[in-house]
Amino acid sequence: SSGINAEYGGIIHGHQVVPWGDHDAIATIRRQLDVDVMISGHTHKLEAYEKEGKFYINPGSVTGAYSPLERDPVPAFILMDIQANSLVTYVYSLTNEEMEVKKIEFKKSVPDREE
Repeated sequence: SSGINAEYGGIIHGHQVVPWGDHDAIATIRRQLDVDVMISGHTHKLEAYEKEGKFYINPGSVTGAYSPLERDPVPAFILMDIQANSLVTYVYSLTNEEMEVKKIEFKKSVPDREE
């Protein structure tokens, strides 16, 4: 399939990433799972980024719970809308008592078909 669907996403808690939250270690796990989208957590640090044509998400902590890796965690959560080759992620975060919403779109590159 050329689209993004549940088969193309990997989810891990994140405690198995050493060191915790390390982007290269998460990328290694993503490659092992052979997925386009990697969701991990454990650090309570909100992150959503694209790297080497793949998309990585850490939804953070909805309560802003303490983490030894994040001095001032921001309460946050995400909503994802998956449509064919597109993943739209809505990132909700509470900063200075104001709710911020960011929209991030990831499009899976589809190789051209040879006729």
